[in-house]
Amino acid sequence: MKRKNPLKFTVLLFLMMLLVISPMEIGDLELSVGADDSYAELAHEINVIMQDDRIAGATTGVSVRKADSGEIVYDHFGDTRLHPASNMKLFTAAAALETLGEDYQFTTEVHTDGALKGKVLQGNLYLKGKGDPTLLQEDFEQFAVELKSKGIQKIKGNLIGDDTWYDDVRLSSDITWDDESYYYGAQVSALTASPNADYDAGSVIVEVNPGDSEGVETKVTLTPQTEYVNIINNTTTVAADKKKTVTIEREHGSNNIIIEGEMPLESTRSREWIAVWEPSGYALDLFENALLAQGIQLIGNHKMKMGKTPVGTTLLAERKSMPMRELFIPFMKLSNNGHAEVLAKEMGQVVSGEGSWDAGMVIIEDVAADLGVNTKTVQLRDASGMSHLNLIPAHEITQLLYAVQSEGWYDTYLTSIPVAGEADRLVGGTLRNRMTSGAAKGNVTAKTGSLTGVSALGGYATTKDGELMIFSILINNDLTTVTPIEDAIANAIAEYSAE
Repeated sequence: MKRKNPLKFTVLLFLMMLLVISPMEIGDLELSVGADDSYAELAHEINVIMQDDRIAGATTGVSVRKADSGEIVYDHFGDTRLHPASNMKLFTAAAALETLGEDYQFTTEVHTDGALKGKVLQGNLYLKGKGDPTLLQEDFEQFAVELKSKGIQKIKGNLIGDDTWYDDVRLSSDITWDDESYYYGAQVSALTASPNADYDAGSVIVEVNPGDSEGVETKVTLTPQTEYVNIINNTTTVAADKKKTVTIEREHGSNNIIIEGEMPLESTRSREWIAVWEPSGYALDLFENALLAQGIQLIGNHKMKMGKTPVGTTLLAERKSMPMRELFIPFMKLSNNGHAEVLAKEMGQVVSGEGSWDAGMVIIEDVAADLGVNTKTVQLRDASGMSHLNLIPAHEITQLLYAVQSEGWYDTYLTSIPVAGEADRLVGGTLRNRMTSGAAKGNVTAKTGSLTGVSALGGYATTKDGELMIFSILINNDLTTVTPIEDAIANAIAEYSAE
């Protein structure tokens, strides 16, 4: 007689048990509760939320810790590596504050290799960028004012842009063509410019409004005004009862911005932040325009080109950015991808003399390791979270958020993170229209994250008992809007009382 295999019998018995366990109980099996069982009710509430059909078939990682001890009180696939989207910025921000400091400022310089003879600067003028993502048109105008105040009325030489502070790799790993036309996928250069005080470096704002009558082109405005990009307007103004079909996109590999479609009379505007191709030239163009506006002439057989500032030149003007603690507000509140990637290259340049992603990512990973993150289980490909190859478990995000509380720069870090339901965009940031009522409003402070098929929320929430908790929610492979599930979990933590 053939003997039974005890291993096969055990597996069969387990499978039979699963057949009689409800879906809710399966959810409970996935739960790992910490040593203190007083959080069992919270765990149950989160498990109920996790049964939502919108995440059926998706992969979800959830980690909840006590902020005072780091003890894990809820675990749902917390060790599973998932795409973090912009929760990656939590790592970049920590590394930047640790490496560069809260008072760090970016610098932009104007040099010459010539001398002033009368009213003519005999020599080249160099605009040397050193990574500042906050340069506005008015800053180039201020440079021109300073040069004029030194008696310079004419320049007999070339106008040269210097972007050699960083390497010439413009786009981070794994970015797609669909993204690179827009501000959130803008090219990164040591010499760049922003269109307004959101500081989306390397982009221009294109606004389209209806024309004065049917059959005519729409009206297009550009901010800042620059001839560095070429507007190709293929739109038509149509009757007021027609549908608006306007699209605005930059042609890949060029600075042709193509506007197509129809815009009804009395329609609301269409507006896009469009990333330019090679932003160094964009900044140099704004500088030339500022010089001309001040009446400073470029004479002789001059050229506008890129190059490196020679050793021994004379510094004519300098502009320092706002300190890091102030820059972190638009960076983190508005989830500015360009700022994250600039910070990676800046850390690389400052620490190792190499303004590259490779050098910067090493520093981000090293700082994470120092903060207790198990870097053997993470994969970091860029600093913003745009890459679909970034992989981080939810537990490692909560570990980072736990460890940073002990750092001297923590207040700056925390202040920069969006606050749920706060209408001011520089307070609520990307959470200003979420969790606008209930215990979560003004309580949950968390970084959002969003990519196609990826959604994330990670940060802090205080329970009704006054206990601060740390949480991370990573949802991958979703096919619909899943932010309400994240909000429900965050609100469950904020509403929780152990009494």
